[in-house]
Amino acid sequence: MIAPIFSVCAASPDVISLLGSSPTRLYPFGMQDDAVIYPYAVWQNIGGGPENYLNQRPDADTFTLQVDVYADSPDEVVSVAQALRDAIETRANITRWGNQEQDAETKRYRYSFDVDWTVTR
Repeated sequence: MIAPIFSVCAASPDVISLLGSSPTRLYPFGMQDDAVIYPYAVWQNIGGGPENYLNQRPDADTFTLQVDVYADSPDEVVSVAQALRDAIETRANITRWGNQEQDAETKRYRYSFDVDWTVTR
């Protein structure tokens, strides 16, 4: 009941080149540790549900995910967002390009987007 965002993105050489491996710095929201290494990305479910039918159990689940990328520079945050986009679009649909901003406290950059993902059971 979780979209396969990590496995899809971790299979991309472009994502790995930017977010590393062992670990790949793509975390479920709130799971990154306090020793932050930039760039990194987080994702979370913001909606979804099973494909319900009257005469049978659901055969698919849909998810709406929010992805947030954090980096040291505007160019780096866009590069990571593009690599994630290219990996994700092979399996799901980007539905929103969100905020691009600089955090007032950390001075790091953030890029946000949403993904709709359907997973067959």
